[in-house]
Amino acid sequence: MTILLYQEDPYLSQAPSIVAGYTSEGGIILHQSIFYPTSGGQPGDSGTLSWEGRKCEIAAAIKAGEGQIALIASDTAALPPIGALVIQSLDWERRHRHMRMHTALHLLSVVMPFPVTGGQIGAQKGRLDFKLEAAPQDLAALDRALNDLIDQDFEVTESWITESELSAKPHLVKTMSVKPPMGQGRIRLIRIGSQADLIDLQPCGGTHVARTSEVGRVSLGKIENKGAQNRRMHVHFEN
Repeated sequence: MTILLYQEDPYLSQAPSIVAGYTSEGGIILHQSIFYPTSGGQPGDSGTLSWEGRKCEIAAAIKAGEGQIALIASDTAALPPIGALVIQSLDWERRHRHMRMHTALHLLSVVMPFPVTGGQIGAQKGRLDFKLEAAPQDLAALDRALNDLIDQDFEVTESWITESELSAKPHLVKTMSVKPPMGQGRIRLIRIGSQADLIDLQPCGGTHVARTSEVGRVSLGKIENKGAQNRRMHVHFEN
C-alpha cells in the first residue's frame, strides 16, 4: 500500500520516494506519495517527478488497486525506472486552492444544514448539491454567514474513529452520494472548531487548510435547480 504523506502533512509540497512499480496502464506507483488521488469530489494533484537530472510532468493522480496511488505522466517517453529514488514536487498553488475550497465547502454544509447529494472541488470554484425542495431566498445572508465562519479563524484538525463507532453515529455522514470507505477498520474525521466550540465534524479523506481564515473571501453564485429536490450551490474564490 502507498504511504499517504498528504494525510500526515497536507502542506508537504516536496518529498523523496522510491518507484515501487507501474500499473498495466503505465501509472507510476511510489512507495509514499504527497500526491492526492482523485476522490470524494477533489481532483488529483499534478506536479513533477525528478531523478538523476531528469524530470517528468505528472498530469494527475488516481487510485489504483490494493490501496495504491498511480501517477499519470504527461509524456510516457521517459519515465523513472523501478527502484529509482525520485523527488516529488506538487503544483502547490493548485493543491492549496483545492485545500481552501474543500474547507469552504465543509463550512457551506454548516450554513446549509441539509443532506448533501453531490459536490465538486476546483481551483477557482466549487459546488455542493443539497436535497432541498425550495431554494433559500436570502442568498446574501448565507454569503455573510459563510464568510463569518471563515473570518472567525477556527482550527481545522483530524481524528480517527472505528467503523463501528461511525455506524453508531450515522448523523456524522452528510453526503448521500459518497459514503466513507469501509473495510480498513477506521475512518478519518475532519473537525472544524474545538471540542468546546465545535462547528463541523464529518468523515473526509481530503486535504484541508489548518485554519478557516486561510480559505480567504468567497462568494456564493446563483442557486441552480437540478431536480425536484436537488439544489446546487456554487462557491467562488474572490482572490
